[in-house]
Amino acid sequence: MYSFMGGGLFCAIVGNILLVVSTATDYWMQYRLSGNYAHQGLWRYCMSNKCYMQTDSIAYWNATRAFMILSGMSCFAGIIAGIMSFAHFSSFERFNRSFAAGIMFFVSTFFVLLGMAIYTGVTINFLGRRFGDWRFSWSYILGWVAMLMTFFAGIFYICAYRMCECRRGTGPR
Repeated sequence: MYSFMGGGLFCAIVGNILLVVSTATDYWMQYRLSGNYAHQGLWRYCMSNKCYMQTDSIAYWNATRAFMILSGMSCFAGIIAGIMSFAHFSSFERFNRSFAAGIMFFVSTFFVLLGMAIYTGVTINFLGRRFGDWRFSWSYILGWVAMLMTFFAGIFYICAYRMCECRRGTGPR
């Protein structure tokens, strides 16, 4: 049980770090504009070694930003619940923290999936046609890796919960 929780906590911490780095950096997409390479993230775009804030209030950027932030927050809440699941407080016997942590990690996975899907769909269908020479970059890839890490953290914590439930059912009453 503790090995599952330890593995889940490791995946969650790595996933949360990747979520923060992915959301904060400016390399979601790289493209060539007027002969120069440019890159953009959720908050800024950079051309000719100068970066500018994304001042346009475009719905897909706002949605992607919101879902990435919600994902990071729910992953952090899952990490807190996961750390608390190592402690066994008798006053919380009916509330299983391993199960709560697993659910929070699945919620985080769902939010990052929504954010990445929105960004991917709009980028391929709109921006991909606008810029001929473009590609997704490392910040974008970190977002997908973070989704996998939070998903596996959820799997590990649900497995730990199931093992705890099996032990309760076979113990003396």
